Amino acid sequence: MKIAVCIKQVPTREWQPRLDDAKTWIREQDASYEMNEPDAYALEAALRLREAHGGEVVVCSAGPPRVQQVIREALARGADRAVHVEDEMLAAADAGMVAEALAAAMVEERFDLVLTGLQSEDQGHGQTGVILGERLGMPHSTIIMEVEVHASSTEVGEGAHALARPSVRVKRELEGGWFQWVTMPLPALLTIQSGINQLRYATLKGIMGAKKKEIRRVPMPAGIQPSQQVVSLAVPVRSKETRILDGSPADTARELIRLLRDEARVL
Repeated sequence: MKIAVCIKQVPTREWQPRLDDAKTWIREQDASYEMNEPDAYALEAALRLREAHGGEVVVCSAGPPRVQQVIREALARGADRAVHVEDEMLAAADAGMVAEALAAAMVEERFDLVLTGLQSEDQGHGQTGVILGERLGMPHSTIIMEVEVHASSTEVGEGAHALARPSVRVKRELEGGWFQWVTMPLPALLTIQSGINQLRYATLKGIMGAKKKEIRRVPMPAGIQPSQQVVSLAVPVRSKETRILDGSPADTARELIRLLRDEARVL
């Protein structure tokens, strides 16, 4: 089975964001970077599927040259090779632009399964995976907690010309503690929820071996334009306010409950 995993490089969670002069993005030259955590869980899911069913895991990423850092990390964890759509414009690109760039580089690979993280930790739209599925012409499902691959359970066609087609059965997380099982034919695209498995770390042998693995660099296709524009960014301002409630104990209790419910929204 040929599995693609889309990964993104994002600023580390410990880094204190600093905005650029235009207040539309961060000062990238000051930031430290790491692999997007939901994508790390997608990579782990792909590696486990390869161990169970064979095949290869191909890491796909879109971004400037610095993205090679997380690509090498993914290869060190066990991915077989990588595809890198390299362009500085992709550093802060929106979901549609990233999906278009990845789809152009991935379409000829004919992957059986494409995994992405549920969302990125920098922009957090949760749209890249589903747009990529549309561009690749694949059925897709989101917020996946568990993946089961079946060799042949879906039939295509009728009568004597019916063909067995491999499928995937996935567990989706819904609201309120509910889950949903969905069966889909392959090829398909899934967006993986964080925390569904235990992440592995790169071994010394894996780190050394990653240096010899192939990274196919692909230029960004011409004509791709952003569909969204960041108008402004602002760093949250911390504030502290003390409010004194006066009156009878009963009135004070009622007012406190109202504040906790309607303003603090903790009830």
